[in-house]
Amino acid sequence: MTTWTPQSWRSFPIQQQPGYNDRDLLHRVEQQLHKYPPLVFAQETRDLFSQLGQVAEGQGFLLQGGDCAESFNDFNAPKIRDTFKVLLQMAVVLTFAGGLPVVKVARMAGQYAKPRSSDLETIDGVSLPSYRGDIVNSFEFTEAARLPDPNRLTTAYHHSAATLNLLRAFAQGGLADLHQVSKWNMGFVESNPLKDRYQDVAQRIQEALRFMEICGITGQNSPSIRETQLYTSHEALLLNYEEALTRRDSLTGDWYDCSAHMVWIGERTRQLDHAHIEFFRGIHNPVGVKVGPGMQPDDLIRLIDALNPNNVAGRLTLITRMGADKLADKLPALVRRVQQEGRKVVWSSDPMHGNTVKASNDYKTRDFEAILREIRNFFAVHKAEGSHAGGIHLEMTGEHVTECTGGAYGLSEHDLGKRYFTQCDPRLNADQVLELAFLIADTLRTARK
Repeated sequence: MTTWTPQSWRSFPIQQQPGYNDRDLLHRVEQQLHKYPPLVFAQETRDLFSQLGQVAEGQGFLLQGGDCAESFNDFNAPKIRDTFKVLLQMAVVLTFAGGLPVVKVARMAGQYAKPRSSDLETIDGVSLPSYRGDIVNSFEFTEAARLPDPNRLTTAYHHSAATLNLLRAFAQGGLADLHQVSKWNMGFVESNPLKDRYQDVAQRIQEALRFMEICGITGQNSPSIRETQLYTSHEALLLNYEEALTRRDSLTGDWYDCSAHMVWIGERTRQLDHAHIEFFRGIHNPVGVKVGPGMQPDDLIRLIDALNPNNVAGRLTLITRMGADKLADKLPALVRRVQQEGRKVVWSSDPMHGNTVKASNDYKTRDFEAILREIRNFFAVHKAEGSHAGGIHLEMTGEHVTECTGGAYGLSEHDLGKRYFTQCDPRLNADQVLELAFLIADTLRTARK
């Protein structure tokens, strides 16, 4: 392989990049970002690496979730808070059910770029550049809005910094107190149409907390009761942005992409001889890669070799996105080959992208039952192959949107238009994602046995 530098990716072919008209402005913005402080720190990233190493060894579980694409216009504290809250609620349920520490990684503070299946979008005979996320252009369907603007890279940086600041305050300032999170979960259960199915788990969590209080373990004397660790992640699609925030750690001399604690490569940009693999192989963050139904065992091993040549547990997360009807047929051969080769990876299920459909009223949606079925099939395959089902990766929000059908409240296609706010892909809402956590709790418990 060639000698790696943060810039070496520029000598390789690259996919899914915007076509900037003003290259001089783009260069100036990149140079400006090079001078900005890092968004995250190397030691935080090493801590996540270590925790994901435990997940790879079967001693933890990864919960990764957040917006499909963060929005500049919807950037506000309540939205950030609500997604933070629902992640914590899910984590408490999964921790209790699985008897394992849950590593919490948000798709936040940087999830501003999106790959697209076509460079152009056509509406009523008018074709314009596709919306590629707020870091590139605007969602409005006008020629000016769809023009890629380099200044948006700087805006994304500042929004990410503010989001991280608030998330750290929430995590350390009392909002993460387990007693408070448990009360939120009880509130969810009490108002849910299927509350009898979830009440047992919620009540047992309450009883466990009361027992700890009796034993003298409270939020006042035990920081682990009132504080938590939350890491950030995003798809590292725009490598000029990622390069600008890549720093050499003063303690170890290693390079870290300081735009997030964890970054991943999407299904459309994981070509072995392309720029994204080249960039990712040189950074020391824990990294992920999406694995679709077309992946072959030999190609997967070559991908693992490129991204984790030293076979270090915690370095690489394989995020499967196959669809509920395909995963049971496609995943076993991949898991079996990785097991045979002795490769240390985290297996995580993205049950969202393979289950996207267009409703009869033209809304893009996902069905709750299909999402649940893919997760359960994911667990079943790993159990059959003697592997560890290590995590789930969800597009979700703490808001009460109506973008995915199904769930306890029986959202139908006719409900989609009521609160359909996503700028890209449909997300599970707060009730649906909590229901999902309760429903897979038994699956996780069984997998541990």
